[in-house]
Amino acid sequence: MKKSALLFVSLLVLAVGIAQAQRGREEHGAGARVGGGFIPPHGPPPAAVRPEVRMPEQRMPERHDFRDFNGHPNAPHVHSNGEWVGHAPTGDRHYHLDHPWEHGHFTGGFGPGRVFHLEGGGPARFWFNGFYFGVAPDDYPFVSDWIWNSDPIVIYEDPDHPGWYLAYNSRLGTYVHVEYLG
Repeated sequence: MKKSALLFVSLLVLAVGIAQAQRGREEHGAGARVGGGFIPPHGPPPAAVRPEVRMPEQRMPERHDFRDFNGHPNAPHVHSNGEWVGHAPTGDRHYHLDHPWEHGHFTGGFGPGRVFHLEGGGPARFWFNGFYFGVAPDDYPFVSDWIWNSDPIVIYEDPDHPGWYLAYNSRLGTYVHVEYLG
């Protein structure tokens, strides 16, 4: 009898734990995990179709806190459900280029089928597979923990900022705006 009671209590504790974990997933959304090798199936949608975009006079503040859940980085990142957190709307002055695509267009491939590994450099100029890029100066704080000679990077087209691409670091789950340098 004691064994069956102990088994019942153990199963009850396990069931309560599973229910609490499920409720936590629902509160945080199924996409609350960041990084760890996840690669988004596509880049962010254009701002015109994103419901969270506000009228131009309600622009985002100069400094952001991107930590939308405990344990998430204070940097633009992508949830494991493909949600891009922190992508600025069209018209953000930080990502204006007087001469978009001044050095040409990146032709190495986009999205999850094209994972590159950084081969050297730093924020101002980094490279992989003979392609060179530079991180947008306002995004420098978001690459302080990138490993410039090995991190896995996926390039996406930026639908809102002409001349910029998005470099997604699948190890960290973070991304930054980058300009193709040739």
